[in-house]
Amino acid sequence: MPTLLIRMAAPLQAWGVDSKFETRRTGREPSKSGIVGFLAAAMGYRRNEDDKIAELSRLNIGIRVDKEGQLLRDYHTICDPKCPRVTKYVTNRYYLSDAIFLVGVESDDGELIERLANALEHPAFPLFLGRRSCPPTLPICLRTRETCLKDSLEAEPWLLPEWRKNKESSAQYRFVMDANEPGGKTAVVQDLPLSFNPEHRKFGYRLVREYGKTNTESAEEKPQAFHDAFAELG
Repeated sequence: MPTLLIRMAAPLQAWGVDSKFETRRTGREPSKSGIVGFLAAAMGYRRNEDDKIAELSRLNIGIRVDKEGQLLRDYHTICDPKCPRVTKYVTNRYYLSDAIFLVGVESDDGELIERLANALEHPAFPLFLGRRSCPPTLPICLRTRETCLKDSLEAEPWLLPEWRKNKESSAQYRFVMDANEPGGKTAVVQDLPLSFNPEHRKFGYRLVREYGKTNTESAEEKPQAFHDAFAELG
C-alpha cells in the first residue's frame, strides 16, 4: 500500500489530548486527531463535515521521532475584558520546542494518497502543528513510497540537518504506530477524531504500539570539524 511521508517540524508544536481548563498540555508526539485535522485543513474540509473526517480517521498512521522536543511552559495571566474588575487568573500552556517528526499516512486508496499529497503542496486553509501559534517549517510533504507504513518510516533518511547530526548523541529512533489488535506493548489513547464540530466534538479510542530502533545513520562515526586557532601563525 502507498505511504505518504510528511515532515512536521517547527520552533513550537502542541498536541493536546487531555487538556482541561487552565492547563493546556501537549503530548510527546503528534496525536492522530492533530494529524487528521492537519490533513483536513489542507484538503479544505469544514469542521462539521463528519463523513470526510471519518475517511481521514480510517487512515493508518505512524510517527517516527527524529528529534524529541524540549517541553516549554508558557505562563499566562488572563482577565475577562467584559469584567475588568475580576481578579486575573493564571493559565499554563505547554509546547514542544524544536521537535522534528516524520509522519507516515498509509491507505489502500492510492488516489486518496495522491490527493493528500497535492493538498499539502497547495493547502486550502493555513496549516498549524496543533495550535494556531505553531505554523510548520518547510518542507512539509516529502514523498510517496510504494511500501508499507513501517518500512517507509524506517527507510526514510534522518531529517536533521547535517550540521546538527554531528551534535546529536542519540542513536535511537522512537516509533509510535497504529496497532490493529491488542497485545504486547500496546496502549489505548483517546485521540481518534469522530467529529470536529464545535457543538459536539467527539473522540474515540485507538490502540497504539511504541517501539525503538537503532538509527544506523547516527550510529556511524561522523567526521568532526576541527579548528586550529594557531594554524595561520605558522
